[in-house]
Amino acid sequence: MDVCVTTVEDDAFLLDLLNTTPVIDGVPTDLLPDRATAAEWMSAHGLTTSTKEWSALVEARSALQAVVRGEETAQVLQPFVAGVRLTPSVTPDGLDWTLEHTSGAARAVLAWDGLRIHSPGRLRPCANTECQLFLIDRSKPNTARWCSMSLCGNRMKVRRHYRRSRG
Repeated sequence: MDVCVTTVEDDAFLLDLLNTTPVIDGVPTDLLPDRATAAEWMSAHGLTTSTKEWSALVEARSALQAVVRGEETAQVLQPFVAGVRLTPSVTPDGLDWTLEHTSGAARAVLAWDGLRIHSPGRLRPCANTECQLFLIDRSKPNTARWCSMSLCGNRMKVRRHYRRSRG
């Protein structure tokens, strides 16, 4: 039984977390390299800024990036959801589920699972091999390939055109 307890905001949180390792001017960069630097990002996303929270978040980010890229299986995500509990409550409209004991790492893994259930194949790495960003394809035909059409998409199209015209 698949139960999804995430929202569009959780999807945005997941994408923001995955994209905290961009390539800037050709250099891979970590936007969460230490707790002090990460504190602003974590606060902006409603997380506590403890060392434990930061450490788990960075580990979850690495594991999620590997899973989305197909380098690891989903089993590596298990430690991040250990201790998470869903509590049902009956409402006039059915059941509402309340999450208990969630950290930022657990929230990111749950958001990944929500996308896996409701939007399979829509979370993917950018097709530009020099880019380390990810995208959630919201297009109807599910054909988006780049994190940004104006950046990576344009670069890739220019490269292809250059190769064809010079080849």
